[in-house]
Amino acid sequence: MRDAKQRGGRYFLDPFGCAKNQVDAETMMAVLDSSDWRRVEDSAAADLIIVNSCGFIESAKRESINAVLSYRRLYPGKKILLAGCLAQRYGKELPASLVEADGFFGNADLGAIAAAANSVFKGPGAPPEPPEPFPVSSALLAARPLLSLPGQAYVKISEGCNNRCAFCAIPVIRGPLRSRPVPDLVEECRSLLDRGIREFCLVGQDLGSYGADLGGAGSKLPELLEALSALDGHFWVRFLYIHPDHFPLPILDLCRRDNRFLPYFDLPFQHGSAGILRAMGRRGDPDRYLRLIAEIRASLPDAVIRSTLLTGFPGETDEDFQRLLDFQARSDLDWLGVFAYSREEDTPAYAMKGRVPGKIAIQRKAIVEEQQIAISEKRMNRFVGRVMEALAEEALPISAAGPVSAGKEYIHLGRLYCQAPEVDGVVVLRSGKPLVAGTFVQGRIVARRGFDLDMIVP
Repeated sequence: MRDAKQRGGRYFLDPFGCAKNQVDAETMMAVLDSSDWRRVEDSAAADLIIVNSCGFIESAKRESINAVLSYRRLYPGKKILLAGCLAQRYGKELPASLVEADGFFGNADLGAIAAAANSVFKGPGAPPEPPEPFPVSSALLAARPLLSLPGQAYVKISEGCNNRCAFCAIPVIRGPLRSRPVPDLVEECRSLLDRGIREFCLVGQDLGSYGADLGGAGSKLPELLEALSALDGHFWVRFLYIHPDHFPLPILDLCRRDNRFLPYFDLPFQHGSAGILRAMGRRGDPDRYLRLIAEIRASLPDAVIRSTLLTGFPGETDEDFQRLLDFQARSDLDWLGVFAYSREEDTPAYAMKGRVPGKIAIQRKAIVEEQQIAISEKRMNRFVGRVMEALAEEALPISAAGPVSAGKEYIHLGRLYCQAPEVDGVVVLRSGKPLVAGTFVQGRIVARRGFDLDMIVP
């Protein structure tokens, strides 16, 4: 057990939430590993357990709080630090209501995590340890521990958001848009390439708004991609979360010119009713969004489009919901995530009239999800028979003799360009020899099984 006067010790970090939260977790680990702290893979061996929380919607908040409660039951004598979005959003309220946690640390200054970790050992009522300046540099980010599967890393290009959608608490939690400079991002990606990373997933609250706070007009995402295209080597760049009202059309030409920029676009449309979209604070409308989809597919016939839709927003009538279903059918989205509206304080929608009962919102969510199954399966059928490149990620136990060789068949899981990490289907790689995780392989897609694809690797 760590002495109260001792600095540092052994920590275990449990990450929750989105890819942006994952980068925060990795950054905190890098800072702690650079100080007097040592990371362990087993919570039982830790002096300090850090729960990197999500505070976006009610279900995510409950998951993070339940993690704290579970660790407290398991380890009555250990110290627990609640970090991340939930601690940032409710930093004043949580100390009185969540006494199972020994300390709280938001995400406004990740470089101060070591001081926050040391402070929880001082005991109740003790003044917090003053944070020492610890700038989170591009070099530190490039060297951070990665929580992704081999070969893939998330690169956060901006923080915060200026969109102020009526349902969204992100600006409350993370503040306004702050974009990282292009040279810093290029240097981070160059260093990650040297570590063997082969897929960069660019993340931010809205990649389309990247650089709007750095001066000049319009998005600087094309400028960033031009700079990344100068990097040597074979790698993928994937775009996650581009607000459809801010889609920078010049990136389509960049994707045509450099096939390392994947024609995969995550565009959160949120609804198919013009009235609901206006109430949400969105400037677009269903027809405009359908034209954007058509323009992307005309420019890049192999484009893959993922989106999210929200059911049960205040004022959503049966007619509005039918318009959502019509939009879903007409947009023919490759992948779709569906969420029931979560009423979040400090957002404009919190006080809106016409609240939809939660039960109805959940029922509508299930209907959209059911309708999407056939759409996604049909969209994936177009890849069957094609020779494609995949990123191998993890091996499965060796199966019995299969069709690949007279001996044993090696099975790995991986992803194609049409599959983003964690949220889409996967490709099952069948080979007569072991594959190296984190490397590219080529093979022929021979079947679709549900949302997943089967590939034979020679």
